[in-house]
Amino acid sequence: MARLIVGLGNPGEEYARTRHNAGFMVVDLLAENLGVSYWREECGSRVGVVRLGDEDLVLAKPQTYMNRSGSAVRRLLERYDASLADTIVIHDDLDLPETVVRVKRGGGHGGHNGLRSIVETVGSGDFVRVRLGIGRPPGRQDPADYVLEPMRREVAERIEGAVPHAAAAVMHVIEHGVEAAMREFNGV
Repeated sequence: MARLIVGLGNPGEEYARTRHNAGFMVVDLLAENLGVSYWREECGSRVGVVRLGDEDLVLAKPQTYMNRSGSAVRRLLERYDASLADTIVIHDDLDLPETVVRVKRGGGHGGHNGLRSIVETVGSGDFVRVRLGIGRPPGRQDPADYVLEPMRREVAERIEGAVPHAAAAVMHVIEHGVEAAMREFNGV
């Protein structure tokens, strides 16, 4: 059995520096820190596997685009005989102030299309979420445009500056459990 760690985002260079790719950014840093040296295409995702203690960690970046992330997650759960309850999904969150990191288990999709796809496809929202705040769009800007527009340099620097904190939250969940991570990162 393996533990699945999924960063949500969109494939392609045009999306690489957008707020919606915060999950990909965190998975990339985790892969670097854990020594993942090889990515393969499998189950509609870019996948890197690393052994940590007595557990395989499957780091995944679905290549199905955000709105269809659920199909990749379902296939990965089946392929690796992973438990949904032990799965960690990392994603951007409009409802958190920019750079704030929070950990939670379960819940609805909150309007996030990647989470909606996962919940609708696997039939449950019972997975751990590591949420990286990107703040609300200014004025009347459409949230869809906001999450997909390339970030200005100073915004990118702030979001990228929070990525190590989000990666630390993921590792805290793995090493100490979700409740301990919630206490540490949510101030609960």
